[in-house]
Amino acid sequence: MIHLKTEKEIEMIANSGLIIAKLFAEIKSLVVPGVDTADLDTFAETFIRSHKGAIPAFKGLYGFPGSVCVSVNEEVVHGIPNKDRVLMEGDILSIDVGVKLNGWCSDSAWTFSVGEIDKETSELLSMTEESLNRAVATVTKDSYIGDIGAAVMNCVEGTKYSIIKDLVGHGIGRDVHEEPQVPNLGKSGHGIQLREGMVLAIEPMLSCGSAEIVTADDEWTIVTQDRSLSAHFEHTVALTSQGARVLTRA
Repeated sequence: MIHLKTEKEIEMIANSGLIIAKLFAEIKSLVVPGVDTADLDTFAETFIRSHKGAIPAFKGLYGFPGSVCVSVNEEVVHGIPNKDRVLMEGDILSIDVGVKLNGWCSDSAWTFSVGEIDKETSELLSMTEESLNRAVATVTKDSYIGDIGAAVMNCVEGTKYSIIKDLVGHGIGRDVHEEPQVPNLGKSGHGIQLREGMVLAIEPMLSCGSAEIVTADDEWTIVTQDRSLSAHFEHTVALTSQGARVLTRA
């Protein structure tokens, strides 16, 4: 069942989303060679809990041990924070974070460069962020779920990148994961029609190689099957009477 949110409820989700936006602004300077992903997780949890009533929405969700997912290079999503995973010059790091504030959740992800990265890696990040922007731009009262995936496909078509097709976005609100699913592949005009009050986590993931993914031995981390680099960008977006509103952007 899809739960439509009122203007007041959307505002409450936006309050939690603002914490994520501020977290990303703060943590960016900490994503440097020599830092380990457990330290970033500790910083994120402390930052989130410093806002009255806010908690990390991912911690304990389905048994996940961290406050954020930290995925390095070929890791697409769900990387577990680890003291032994030390970032190196030229790495890329996706930080995926959820915040729950006064009963309402937001969810966002950003892929950061670690020091200097090469041109190909930089282009991967730019293309993935652009695909997110185009997907968000399709969110109107005249649109369908299929339009979101179609926007990602149209952005990536003709490039050397692959869309990670087996992972999808989702509705969000009282729970981190709600209906509907939001695939990164789609056909314009198909699927569920978007309605005012829908709040969606839109999250394209691209790789430099294969679209196929496998689960690592830790039973959490999803990696590209060919171990090619992967990037992940995500925003929580509400469809309001005024159109699309990104709730996880300052």
